[in-house]
Amino acid sequence: MGIFNKMFGSSDASETPEPSKLQWTPLTNVDQLDTIVEESKTQPVAIFKHSTRCGISRMVIKQFESSYDLEENQMKVYYLDLLNYRPISEEIAAKFQVWHESPQLVVLKNGVTVAHASHSQINALSLEQYI
Repeated sequence: MGIFNKMFGSSDASETPEPSKLQWTPLTNVDQLDTIVEESKTQPVAIFKHSTRCGISRMVIKQFESSYDLEENQMKVYYLDLLNYRPISEEIAAKFQVWHESPQLVVLKNGVTVAHASHSQINALSLEQYI
């Protein structure tokens, strides 16, 4: 099974993203969503919803990390382990009016959702246009 874990990811729900150039902010409390709305009024914010048990999600997050080329001060990026924090994922869908998907990227600016994408469309999304 080792080769399949490398290709499609393991089933360990406690995993966090591997170290990368991104400065991920963990999203672990539903109250953070109000903070995110406020932060998005001065700097765009992205929320990456990731399923640690999904091979597609693992592939997409790795591609996202490797292609992410914004400076740290241009966009704040939150990471949500939706297996451990499913209620937060449900609140994101309601609060930001997006259908729940995984993996999913939700981009907020001035307190509202300006873009969202899931699966392979995440990496097709040009984040520079929201700066």
